[in-house]
Amino acid sequence: MAEAFEYAVRKDVRNNPIVREVDAKRQAEMWKMLGMAMLVVLAVMFWTWQHFELLRHGYRLEEIQRAQTEEESTTRHLKLQIEGLRSPKRIETLARGRLSLVTPTRADAIVIERVVPAEPPAKSVVARR
Repeated sequence: MAEAFEYAVRKDVRNNPIVREVDAKRQAEMWKMLGMAMLVVLAVMFWTWQHFELLRHGYRLEEIQRAQTEEESTTRHLKLQIEGLRSPKRIETLARGRLSLVTPTRADAIVIERVVPAEPPAKSVVARR
């Protein structure tokens, strides 16, 4: 029974915190590694940012090129429409049909000839443009 009694008694154990000295060499090494890790992380972040900017600009360029192609197609279509509307046959057809115009005959036409002005007398004052 003596043995059982020995284990039943609590021993007073002091768990005072152990104060360790700061190892300056190890702490300097830790800061150096942390600095290098930060540089690597910053480099990777910068590379990633550039990569995504390049992709974004590529998509924007494709969108602009597509819009330019559409605008060129529209321009071509409108130029063809303008040429069709300026066609002399179409204008003549509209003039005869809607406006009831007729082609003038030789008797209806008046030809105006350009007259060259006569030279003014030598001693006169003439206004010039």
